[in-house]
Amino acid sequence: MAFFLETLLGGLMAGMLYSLVALGFVLIFKASGVFNFAQGAMVLFAALAMARFSAWLPEWLGFENLLLANVLAFFIAVVIMFAVAWLIERLVLRHLVNQEGATLLMATLGIAYFLEGLGQTIFGGNVYKIDIGMPKDPVYVLDSIFPGGILINKEDFYAALIAALLVSVLSLFFQKTATGRALRAVADDHQAAQSIGIPLNRIWVIVWCVAGVVALVAGMIWGSKLGVQFSLATVALRALPVVILGGLTSVPGAIIGGLIIGVGEKLSEVFLGPFVGGGIEIWFAYVLALGFLLFRPQGLFGEKIIDRV
Repeated sequence: MAFFLETLLGGLMAGMLYSLVALGFVLIFKASGVFNFAQGAMVLFAALAMARFSAWLPEWLGFENLLLANVLAFFIAVVIMFAVAWLIERLVLRHLVNQEGATLLMATLGIAYFLEGLGQTIFGGNVYKIDIGMPKDPVYVLDSIFPGGILINKEDFYAALIAALLVSVLSLFFQKTATGRALRAVADDHQAAQSIGIPLNRIWVIVWCVAGVVALVAGMIWGSKLGVQFSLATVALRALPVVILGGLTSVPGAIIGGLIIGVGEKLSEVFLGPFVGGGIEIWFAYVLALGFLLFRPQGLFGEKIIDRV
């Protein structure tokens, strides 16, 4: 029982990190109705900015306080991601209002490659470290109930708490604020939203700014765990099954989908892996997503689209 709970908790913590990355996809889709293939590049670019400025600032300003360097680097990275969001709206999205979804999709692909190249040009192509002070040592809990206790990775636990807090704040933002409701209206119909006075350009800037902050937090967490390297851009691929499972238009769906995928990966690797061979953790989520595409393409919480002719 203790081993099962240990595996379950590990899956839940991993699932919260998947949810955080998937949330970026949902935010952009809700605003523009297009799948944002630049999300992985945004995670990478934000993580590079955080890692490099946290190393540069002590040298430039002549201090050795790691916490202060991380705080300053975080706010600089936030400003950078806001600037990126503003430039994307000004130079790309503004000119693509009411265009076909395929056109917007190709635009996000172009943004992705541009951000990866710009990141390498500005920050370099080496592997960098982000140290945000999260403890990495494992800890045993509930040892009074289960012999030997349950092993929990402190870094994964704190990362899951940060992800859960950010996801909760954004969920309230979309459900309770006027901007969140305006964003949903823009996602439903660009022209109709404009006709009732919703400023489309401002909404897009806001949602890309929020998605940039989400990418920054995700980049900090994954960079702390894996190091900041250009393969970090592929972390978005791990979130694809999450958005398919939860639904592209649902913030709660991104959360539930991430938890299901995280738990499913861990449990399948531990309990099914010995029977089907290793590596099930790699493909389990994609097979599950394929099943949803065949039988429930809108996902668990996505809106079912019905075209009447």
